Amino acid sequence: MVLQIKFFASLRESVGIETLTAEASSMKGLREQLQALLSSESSAVLYADGVQVAINQKLIAENWRSDDFEIPPGAEIAFLPRVTGG
Repeated sequence: MVLQIKFFASLRESVGIETLTAEASSMKGLREQLQALLSSESSAVLYADGVQVAINQKLIAENWRSDDFEIPPGAEIAFLPRVTGG
């Protein structure tokens, strides 16, 4: 299934693109696709502490870095940088 991947704010700058399409039905498959499509430096940025993932505009509670769970067909996946406030 085709997924729309979006990178926001500083992640977009680090990865060098705003959107990407990938084919995966699980988070494990998506991680494998990202590693194949992105440079190792860009992949490392996504795995940094504090980076969150939203699926269809809902933050996920699962550990997206290591857990394997299903992704709905045609989902929008958003990578969001750490948010700091003050």
